Amino acid sequence: MNDFGEVIYSYTRKQAIADGVLVDVSAWASPREMMGGFKIPVAMTAAVWSMVEAPEGSHEDTRGRAHDVLWMASLAARRNRDADRATFAVLIDGKEIDLVLHVGPGDDAEPVATIMLPGED
Repeated sequence: MNDFGEVIYSYTRKQAIADGVLVDVSAWASPREMMGGFKIPVAMTAAVWSMVEAPEGSHEDTRGRAHDVLWMASLAARRNRDADRATFAVLIDGKEIDLVLHVGPGDDAEPVATIMLPGED
């Protein structure tokens, strides 16, 4: 029990991924797949993922667009090592999109990263 009493309900990261609220991109973000990649799990919110998914008939592919977001997020993380949150911008469809990288505790208090739009906390 904590100072506020028992937890009535919690929505876990695992549930959010299963529900599609978050999209797990950990494999693509890993050092094995991306130079300078993340050593912790990474997810994008569904809103960010909808921008990353390449439209049908596009000359771009989803993997390449995701790489751009992940690369810019990794640079933002390096610039802000002592913070749990970093903002960065990425070009998607020729438009500059502001995004936020948040590093915080996962379901088991392990560090995890989430890429989201500003205000999506």
